[in-house]
Amino acid sequence: MKRFVTTLTLVTAIAASTSALANPPWARHGYGHEAYIDYARVTAVRPLYRHAYRPQRVCRDVPVGREVYRDNGHQAAGTLLGAVIGGVLGNTVGKGDGRKAATVVGAVVGGAIGNRASAGGRDEVRTAYARRCHTRSVYAGDRVVAYNVTYRYRGDIYRTRMDHDPGRRLRVRVDDRVRPAE
Repeated sequence: MKRFVTTLTLVTAIAASTSALANPPWARHGYGHEAYIDYARVTAVRPLYRHAYRPQRVCRDVPVGREVYRDNGHQAAGTLLGAVIGGVLGNTVGKGDGRKAATVVGAVVGGAIGNRASAGGRDEVRTAYARRCHTRSVYAGDRVVAYNVTYRYRGDIYRTRMDHDPGRRLRVRVDDRVRPAE
């Protein structure tokens, strides 16, 4: 009888332990089972890059027209000097009343010649400029926008895309499927 009780106890213990091992939490699949959190081993992390651009304001001076500037100060001095020289020369040419007429004619002709001589080459042509600005995009380098993560859980390999690098281990939610818990 003692042997029978020992055998019965042993069979009961084996049956209870095999039923507990027959349905472990990681082996549960399908509807109605509770989800649980576990860890998976990350096997690969590949960053995804995107070109980054920043705005830059660019300005330059553009010619918009030309303007002519006359140097009137030098031109008046040339006219006056020409009139004086012409008057002196006219005064030396004539006699009597003709001297007065020659002086006036010499002053007028000398003033015209002095005016023309001082004006020649004195005009200055300047180009007018206006500042034109616009904004353009300038390459600022690459930046990481996401990570393709490959992980292994209970011998199966899974892939997902994440916004950060998970490291060597990844928390996963296990129910009817395996997915990151973060």
